[in-house]
Amino acid sequence: MSVLYGMIVVAGWLAARAPVPARRPTFAAWGVQVLLNALWTPLFFGADKYGLALVDICLLLAALGATVLLAARVDRRAYWLLTPYLAWVSYAAALNLTLWPTN
Repeated sequence: MSVLYGMIVVAGWLAARAPVPARRPTFAAWGVQVLLNALWTPLFFGADKYGLALVDICLLLAALGATVLLAARVDRRAYWLLTPYLAWVSYAAALNLTLWPTN
């Protein structure tokens, strides 16, 4: 998991330092998805609020999808660094969706 978070940080750093006008919306989207990511863990694991966690992770998927698309325009390396994260969040969302009605 540490490698994945390292990749997220490097992608944000690349987006923030890109010398193009699109860097601001890309970095803003990156910040939103980081915040949503930080909220999901305590909702899901700490509070056992699976429904709220599902809402959060769906918003996270949307923000992350936007971040990945925007990153592709700013720095292709940031795009590639974020794609495994997108796959992981998709998997976590599927698990959250499966656990929500059973708990």
